[in-house]
Amino acid sequence: MVQKDSLSRGVRLGYGSGSVATGAFGTVPGLMLLPYLTDTLGIAAVVAGFIVFAPKAWDVFLNPVAGRISDRTVDPRGPRRPWLLRAGIALAICFALLFAGPDLGSRSLDAIWVLALFLACATAYAFFQVPYVAMPAELTDSYDERTRLMTWRVAILAFTIMLAGASAPGIRDAIGGRDGYRVMGAAMAVLILVGVVAAYRGTRSAPVGVVEPGPGSLRDQLAVIAGARDFRLLLTTFVLQALATGGMLAGVDYLAREVLDSKGASTVLFVCFVGPALLLTPAWSAIGARIGKKRGYLISSVVLAVGALLAVLAKVAPSGLVFAATALVGVGYAGCQVFPLAMLPDAAAVDTRRTGTSRVGVYTGVWTAGETLGLALGPALFALVLAVGGYVSHTEDEKVTQPDSALTAITLGFSVIPAVLVLVSLFWLTRYSLTSEEVDA
Repeated sequence: MVQKDSLSRGVRLGYGSGSVATGAFGTVPGLMLLPYLTDTLGIAAVVAGFIVFAPKAWDVFLNPVAGRISDRTVDPRGPRRPWLLRAGIALAICFALLFAGPDLGSRSLDAIWVLALFLACATAYAFFQVPYVAMPAELTDSYDERTRLMTWRVAILAFTIMLAGASAPGIRDAIGGRDGYRVMGAAMAVLILVGVVAAYRGTRSAPVGVVEPGPGSLRDQLAVIAGARDFRLLLTTFVLQALATGGMLAGVDYLAREVLDSKGASTVLFVCFVGPALLLTPAWSAIGARIGKKRGYLISSVVLAVGALLAVLAKVAPSGLVFAATALVGVGYAGCQVFPLAMLPDAAAVDTRRTGTSRVGVYTGVWTAGETLGLALGPALFALVLAVGGYVSHTEDEKVTQPDSALTAITLGFSVIPAVLVLVSLFWLTRYSLTSEEVDA
């Protein structure tokens, strides 16, 4: 591994640019795919929830494999960068096709098209994201430099979430119908491709050395990682919070249209969610440098949960209060991205130093598998809440009035349920014990 404490601004920016791809893919399906299925294709909420969940669940098994493959990749460009380009281009193509399905004249065939293309997207994404997330542990050995690197990544991620999350519904609504979704999908595919190329080119001078993969089979290495207590605690915390934020993301469009009775509110909610993150990501980084990553993570988690709880008033409170509560969620969300992503390479690097072999790719494969599972379960859980609440699915030509129970389900799925998940996750986070002294030893 290359020994380097400080990275150039160009490398930080180049690495962070990969978040354009991860942010767009992580945001748009979570925001748009469930309403596309229930309110344009007319697919029942439970079936739609399965379609959104199944391909991401596939990644849970695929990500550790992708990590091991990247660990063992031999290439003059390094073990990770080739995968950024190969898988990133495939992801962009598959994403454009996801919403570009022809009118097949059958809800079942339409559902199969979406399921197949989303599965292809998920497969390509695994081979992009896992090598991408593995890189920080190899770029620097410094505990603090990894926090700075993650600050760039999360800032760009927040900007991308705002750009994609605000523009995707706008493109859809401006054109309307399935054509609106088709154009939106193509536009987001271009955005993904921009992030892929920028990350690939921006890290060409990154100080990544030769990776020495750990011995044994993938199963053996996973068993070792399962015994890494601090990694396991951190992963559990992050998965539960990904489940919470994934559910909130899936609920934005429903909350705006059905509860706030405004299509335009989707964009406002998204700006409120990620706008604070753009401004406060450096502040969270500074807080972490002063009080430690764990304490910073705890504080940001509580802020996120409080904001989500306030959103329970959406049915009775003015829209401005809902927007303010969502902005508070955004304040906490920024920290909940900075800190765990900076703590992950710490755990992987400590393991490498103790054992003399690198399992960084497997670590990040397990991590991204957990993140993917949480983000997949979030929309699936929200879809289940919709079904329990009696939500009525419909095609774009049908006009329906949702029952009050469905409006209550939307509100709870966006507020109380995510808040409870975040608060429960703190049980594991408080037991995390890895310190800067141990990382930098």
